[in-house]
Amino acid sequence: MRRWMGVPVAAVMLTACVTINVYFPAAEAKEAAKEFVEKVIGDQAPATAPLPEPAKPGGGLGAVRPQASASDVSRLAARIDWLSLVGIGSAYAQSPDISIKTPAIQAIQSRMASRFDSQLRAHFDSGALGFTNNGTVSVRDAGKIPLGDRVAVNQAVADQGRDSAAVYREIAVANGHPEWEGQIRQVFARQWIESAKGGWWYQDAGGGWKQK
Repeated sequence: MRRWMGVPVAAVMLTACVTINVYFPAAEAKEAAKEFVEKVIGDQAPATAPLPEPAKPGGGLGAVRPQASASDVSRLAARIDWLSLVGIGSAYAQSPDISIKTPAIQAIQSRMASRFDSQLRAHFDSGALGFTNNGTVSVRDAGKIPLGDRVAVNQAVADQGRDSAAVYREIAVANGHPEWEGQIRQVFARQWIESAKGGWWYQDAGGGWKQK
């Protein structure tokens, strides 16, 4: 009887392992989206090296270490991944990183950047185009596009939309989670708007147009 009692416990632990290890890393996705978007629309701010941390006093050999208080012990206990001690690795411990460095993703990024510079940027500047709330580009005011350019601009907008959808899908698949595609799109939709230049237009959550 005692031998069978362990079976439900093992099943619960196995289920916990699967649940813990599958989650959407929103912070890492935002960093990946920012890197991708800023390379497409340009004017990426240069990275600055972090300042070195000042040396802390009392850290040398022979320094007297204060005794840990009860609150220190509690904080340390909260930081321990207790599940990993029983063989269940948590998703936090994996430090997931959303990769955007595959050849397919970088090929799409290159196409989008080239198209943005050559065919779309001027029309963002004029107010004719804007970023939608679902991660694509849309014609906001066709009247601001010269008549002779409208067919080409509409085609470029459609091509940019197809590449956007392709890259959201490719990022999800490349990172082993096709089910993340919708969440990847949402993260990118917010990032296009955050990275938009002053004076450009974007859609709010309700679909209304606003100027940045």
